[in-house]
Amino acid sequence: MNSSENEFVSVIIPVYNAAKFIEETIDSVLASTYTYLEIIIINDGSTDNSQDIIDKIAKKNPSIKFFIQENKGVSTARNYAISKATGKYVLPLDADDLISVDYIKHAVNELQKDENVKVVYGKAEYFGDKIGDWNLPEFDIHLLARRNIIYVSGVFRKSDFERTPGYCPEMPSLEDWDMWISLLKSGGKAMCLNEKCFYYRIHLKSNRLANRWLKKQMIDILNSRHLPFFYKELGGKLHYQRTWSKVFNFFSLIFRGKNFYYLKFKINNQTIKALNHNH
Repeated sequence: MNSSENEFVSVIIPVYNAAKFIEETIDSVLASTYTYLEIIIINDGSTDNSQDIIDKIAKKNPSIKFFIQENKGVSTARNYAISKATGKYVLPLDADDLISVDYIKHAVNELQKDENVKVVYGKAEYFGDKIGDWNLPEFDIHLLARRNIIYVSGVFRKSDFERTPGYCPEMPSLEDWDMWISLLKSGGKAMCLNEKCFYYRIHLKSNRLANRWLKKQMIDILNSRHLPFFYKELGGKLHYQRTWSKVFNFFSLIFRGKNFYYLKFKINNQTIKALNHNH
């Protein structure tokens, strides 16, 4: 692979009170076999000693840049980091997760081969308080309309990201799902590598556990941002019971419409007004 300055990868790592994990996460990036890297760390208002650890590591590694901001959330931190990125490709990485040594190399190779590929990710595994394979479904745009099927650490082109609204600061969780919809709803492919590339740490403060009760708020925001996409893929809006969205929308189309009129039916000598639907 002939790499140049334009083919740098910017690994962006938002940090909020991740002193316990951040060094291990950065080490997994520094161990990468793809050496055309920069690491951009955003300290999102940490109140622990995360910054002390970042300072120590950055002194030894000139490829690491860091910025400090007031706590504004992971979406704002990622957007800011990407605005500072000089790489052609971007890899978001949470401060408690890990990547394999060859993930970036394989991902960049696929992105270089096909301009229609917009995001590359790989097989994944849980570790920490839960261990085992993360059985991700095969990518399908119709399925993406109902659930998030790509973890946050997919690799994509910065130029493609810049055509989206960016990560949504209002999303209380699953902001990566919103991002993948933004990136892929206008076309393009998502590719899952056959190699195990990503290690998702499960612990008490993991987003998958902490934000599971915020589903309704997230779905309302997704509908406000991507309603034409949902109409295309689901025949209507995304419902709180996401799995049944297409079914609900199908029956809604049957029983509701723009023009209504009253039909009179004679049943058992009684006149009943029924609201009917005019197609």
